[in-house]
Amino acid sequence: MTDLRARSIEIILTAQAPSGAYPACLEFPTYRYSWFRDGSFIAYAMDLVGEHDSARQFHQWAAAAIIRRADLVERAVGKARAGRPLELRDVLHTRYGLEGEPVEDGDWPNFQLDGFGTWLWALGDHHRRNGTEVKGPLRAAADLTALYLAALWRLPCYDCWEEFPDRVHPHTLAAIAAGMRAHQEMASIEHTHELEGIARCLYEDALVDGAFIKSLGTRDVDASLVGLTTPYDAIDALDPRMEATIDLIERKLMNGGGVRRYSTDTYYGGGEWVLLTAWLAWHHRRQGNDTRAEQLLHWVEEQADDEYRLPEQVPSSLNDPAYYQVWVERWGEIARPLLWSHAMYLIAGESPFL
Repeated sequence: MTDLRARSIEIILTAQAPSGAYPACLEFPTYRYSWFRDGSFIAYAMDLVGEHDSARQFHQWAAAAIIRRADLVERAVGKARAGRPLELRDVLHTRYGLEGEPVEDGDWPNFQLDGFGTWLWALGDHHRRNGTEVKGPLRAAADLTALYLAALWRLPCYDCWEEFPDRVHPHTLAAIAAGMRAHQEMASIEHTHELEGIARCLYEDALVDGAFIKSLGTRDVDASLVGLTTPYDAIDALDPRMEATIDLIERKLMNGGGVRRYSTDTYYGGGEWVLLTAWLAWHHRRQGNDTRAEQLLHWVEEQADDEYRLPEQVPSSLNDPAYYQVWVERWGEIARPLLWSHAMYLIAGESPFL
């Protein structure tokens, strides 16, 4: 759908703040902030469609937000290396105001690591794609981020859905590994010890019955596990255990045409997520499964409203319909347009077939 492609680019560029930050969704009050995770994928999408200045501005915003917290990073690293517990004041926040200021909300699940790994991955891709060197404030921020991840990667933290803080999540580990590899390339600094440790954890502790699991110590599958191979390349896509994981996602998390996060999700009832469906399409596109990718993208296109705006999720095939109205009353109708949904649609459509 050419109109949705053009509209997705327009929505992202129009929403981008003068500071470079990408708000998750300006029309959804709880999402009027910028997340490193969402923003990194959005910046990657902008690079794919040739909007390199937009991506550059985001990366500069992200770097500035990290550099302003250099003391915090050093304190967190020191505590982690000494085996001392971290307090909330010791960790980088997961979301920021559009000027890069931390959002002072003690109840928000701030300790998340996948977004920072994803940022390093996207930053490395941006500079490789543009043939430029990572230097100055960007390099300083990348070094701080890599230092932070190297010291903290073993710790339980919130997952990419901002839940389950008492567990270690394979998706998070894969994002960190991708970020560390990107930092190796941009800084010529080896992270062999951390990368080997992450690989051991994934292969020794994150498998049950021949497939990867949502979190260590569980038996559940989660759609975010697609990230282990697309795009983080922590696991080879042709590894039978990865193929089994993709198969489980399609069999257990797809009742309709879209993909749900996990089988017990109750956020807005636990519906079908647009960005996850596009993410799965991206994976199939990378593997040359063009027919399957197009099927999934067609479903995504059908979720756009008359203004070609994509939502976060669709309240169909709900895990628990009773929770849909609970969340509507708490936060309002489902976020639309969600910039991450539009970004993943662009990525799935623009990424080359292998």
